[in-house]
Amino acid sequence: MSAAVELGESEVSPSLLVDAMIAYGKTAAIKAAIELDLFTMIGSGDRTAEALAATAGGSERGFRTLCDYLVVKGFLTKSGQIYALTPSSEVFLDRRSPAYMGAAIEFMAAPEMVSLFLDDPVAYVRNGGALGLANIAADNPVWVKFARGMGAFTGGSAASVAAEIKAWPSPPKKVLDIAAGPGGFGIEIAKAVPSARIVALDWASVLALTKENASKAGVVDRFSFISGSAFEVDWGADYDLILLPNFLHHFDAETCVDLLKKARASLGAGGKVLAVEFVPNEDRVSPDFPAGFSWVMLATTPKGDAYTKSELAEMGRQAGFGDMVTKELLPSPATMITFE
Repeated sequence: MSAAVELGESEVSPSLLVDAMIAYGKTAAIKAAIELDLFTMIGSGDRTAEALAATAGGSERGFRTLCDYLVVKGFLTKSGQIYALTPSSEVFLDRRSPAYMGAAIEFMAAPEMVSLFLDDPVAYVRNGGALGLANIAADNPVWVKFARGMGAFTGGSAASVAAEIKAWPSPPKKVLDIAAGPGGFGIEIAKAVPSARIVALDWASVLALTKENASKAGVVDRFSFISGSAFEVDWGADYDLILLPNFLHHFDAETCVDLLKKARASLGAGGKVLAVEFVPNEDRVSPDFPAGFSWVMLATTPKGDAYTKSELAEMGRQAGFGDMVTKELLPSPATMITFE
């Protein structure tokens, strides 16, 4: 009997299993390609393994094998000996593209992240979360890598949020950006709402990059900065808008409620809290990316999770908010959640 046994219209095959077991190979290939600037070279005209090796100063066999693997995995196409970018690779992996996302590999494949996932997955499954504080440890240096690499990854969501806020009848004038990271959300709001002043809160090492990015965007004169833990420092008061981009999922529901209570107490009259999250459906297995994100939180945080709309609404209710409005930030997998 063959390894794949056909049962009706479904096929029994080990392919899915084998792919999962060697998935780290895909990570290694995309990391190599990004660090070699392979996609930019191909987009610029070096379209054979020989040409790529000559430009990069490496082995023709090495480049041919890498490119062939990237064809198999859907990042490149091949005709004869000629490689070409797919439409998605052209947009997100050619460094000349304004939507370039390759820098995210610095965070996504950081040794700290890989270690959290692969060193002992049985332990965090049995424990119901990462052992120790993992990514939420105070002043964790991995968040500097996040700030350096993830600006483009979150940039689309930040621009969409800013466009929504600009259309509000009364755009906010005083905005607090919690866990500001690369500063994208605050920067985009500052660009969209010229009267807005942004207070960015994060660890001091991260805020250095926030400030640098705000300077590049020409809005740093409307920024001020608070360094430290969002749970411990004094935020100030009378904010029209408090941003919680990609933050609540790092904590359990009780901690999220406490944070939302602190946010509510820091708002001025008519103020709002706006979170950005990956929100799975109530079945918790769809859509793919938001549903799968709960696994990321299990591996990298003690008690974090991807929360459903009903779970987020209950958090808001317990924190004293009267309403919650959600909007998908397509084409990204993120959702904007507004607590009012």
